Amino acid sequence: MSSNLATVKAPLSISVLLPLPLKEAFDYISERPLLRGTLVKVPFGPRHLYGVVWDEKPMVKPKTLKPILAIYDGIQLPEVSLKFIDWVSGYTMTSQGQILKMVIPVPESFEAKGEQLYGLFQYPKKITPQRQKVIEFFESHIEPLPLNEISEKLGISEGILKNLVKGGVLTLQGERPWKAPSRPPALPPQKPQLTLDQLVASEDIKRSLDSQTYHTFLLEGVTGSGKTEVYFEAINYILQKGGQALVMLPEIALTAQWLQRFEARFGFQPATWHSGLGKSHRKATFRSLLEGQIPIIVGARSALFLPFPDLKLIIVDEEHDGSYKQEESVTYNARDMAVVRSRMSQATCVLASATPSLETELNVQAGKYRHIQLSDRYGDAEMPEVKLIDLRKNKTTTQEWISAPLREAIDETLNRGEQAMLFLNRRGYAPMTLCQSCGDRLMCPHCSVSLVHHKSQDKLLCHHCGYVTNLPSSCPACHEEGSYRFIGPGVERIYEEVCRLFPKARCSLMTSDHLSTPQKLLESINAIQNHEVDVLIGTQVMAKGHHFPLLTLVGIVDGDSALSGSDLRASEKSFQLLHQVAGRSGREHRKGQVLLQTHVPEHPVMQALVHHDRGTFFALESEQRMIHGFPPYGRLAALILSGKKKLDVEKAARLLAKTFPLTEKAELLGPTLAPLSFLRGNHRWRLLVKTAKDFPPQPLLKAWLSKTTLPYGVRIQIDIDPYSFF
Repeated sequence: MSSNLATVKAPLSISVLLPLPLKEAFDYISERPLLRGTLVKVPFGPRHLYGVVWDEKPMVKPKTLKPILAIYDGIQLPEVSLKFIDWVSGYTMTSQGQILKMVIPVPESFEAKGEQLYGLFQYPKKITPQRQKVIEFFESHIEPLPLNEISEKLGISEGILKNLVKGGVLTLQGERPWKAPSRPPALPPQKPQLTLDQLVASEDIKRSLDSQTYHTFLLEGVTGSGKTEVYFEAINYILQKGGQALVMLPEIALTAQWLQRFEARFGFQPATWHSGLGKSHRKATFRSLLEGQIPIIVGARSALFLPFPDLKLIIVDEEHDGSYKQEESVTYNARDMAVVRSRMSQATCVLASATPSLETELNVQAGKYRHIQLSDRYGDAEMPEVKLIDLRKNKTTTQEWISAPLREAIDETLNRGEQAMLFLNRRGYAPMTLCQSCGDRLMCPHCSVSLVHHKSQDKLLCHHCGYVTNLPSSCPACHEEGSYRFIGPGVERIYEEVCRLFPKARCSLMTSDHLSTPQKLLESINAIQNHEVDVLIGTQVMAKGHHFPLLTLVGIVDGDSALSGSDLRASEKSFQLLHQVAGRSGREHRKGQVLLQTHVPEHPVMQALVHHDRGTFFALESEQRMIHGFPPYGRLAALILSGKKKLDVEKAARLLAKTFPLTEKAELLGPTLAPLSFLRGNHRWRLLVKTAKDFPPQPLLKAWLSKTTLPYGVRIQIDIDPYSFF
């Protein structure tokens, strides 16, 4: 409920934090004291913005201050959310307002009591395909709906619908009152029989919840060992005892099958939060959460910033996954922020993974995290046998990428009535297109990368900026007609090869391009589970989290693709991804096998996969990082300078390097061109600051950057503890 302020009787200066990338809060006049965190609406230039009360200050020059327009009594961010905003801002070196924008993504949900509902009033004079859709919809659905729901159901923009409102075709037919989502039913849980290891693990977590003090657990277990059921027990405990729980998944793609498992376990679906949801869904969820009416939320990394008033448990599934790192705007790792958020709430945090990150392993060794391990697969399932196919000996032709041993294994698998999966983490048909006459390569005009050919769309795409174009009929460089050749395979090309080799097999592609919505993904998963698919070909979308009982063969087409490059985590990431892919095989009583094509079978990653020896590999990887003082045995901060003018960016980077403060605790690496030196129309240079583990880089960076003025048009992005190095 909001109250409009007409007059100011006893002026108070109230500092209001706005969801803007600005350095400070702004002062406004209030007629009465306001609690810190209260939602308000204030004038800001020509706009009216939502913000939260940050603090109360002594009145200075009241005539220069504008009054608060509305106060939303009872709508207050928890104090822990305000502290979290402050902490994340200081850690990431971004403004508090940018963090606030993630904490209150839809504050307008508290503005009205309901949503305006529209229905068909008259038939339009001019019938377009979009208008025909609207007519047919309301002929079969007579109940009025909000514009955004009509838009979502019909795939029509709200702009078209608003024009129909203006034209009198659609008209306001009432208001839907605010209704919070129903609470979970009080039914006994239908839980499976847990193993002894699972029971011991779940009891450890329950004791932590009972203590109401902060603890972080590493829940480590081989793929298929039942980690999900362990933390489901903890969620069930929250439902019984009260409080709120957050489950974070690294990708929206994992949500559909996870929700099926959750509903089968608890008899209801939890609230969800991710970028693919409609605005009405987000508004209802946000409002209900802040009012304490939602006990469980499952979501992507952004869900961590929601203002939970009574958060008791955070689960970070696949804690090692790079998707938890946000690279744009506010750069942060949601796994690390989850640990901080748990500590602030005196809550329990569970990091679950079959291949924990080195950072998490080190925290376990240091005694910061408790370690829970599930050593065996659930039931009678066994770990799959992993074999390497040496491509130096098993050579393929120039237009083939599936070796003879892998072809034979697929054939044998299909003859047994089982399913096979081929993995290649490369979208599209071919990653590069070259002119055979002059060697010219088709590049993105906005990024320093090759355009990827997508045969299914008959387009060339840039996977970094989204640029799309058609394949030219002649080479722009030498004007030769029809001279282009596609170099290398993407998943579409592997799909084509499988269809040619196994014409009777039912093949399916599983990539983010083909499964663009959760519903499409769920349909694909159901088709695989119902054995309507024989061979599945896909990218990392299918690499983790999925459970297909008949899938007994996993073929990894190119195991070497992520081993090279300048990324210090290349080997670790490769091992984690390939291990997760391999874990899709033989998850029930049928024995599984994994065939991994590689040019370097002697590489430690390959040997670790063959022998299921993660410990030896991580010990070697850890030793290399320690020798060079790289994370987790040291700290890194990346500074990316970017701008439209190439020389200005280079000049700024070199000038900045000259003013770097000398200290024994830190050194500067660079400046140098960023690996992606041209991205989305901007030229880029990179500097890396390397510090000792006990030396936080933020104070040094703040002092250093305060002494340097960047040229107009050059911006700087700071990434504390970078995960990727592009």
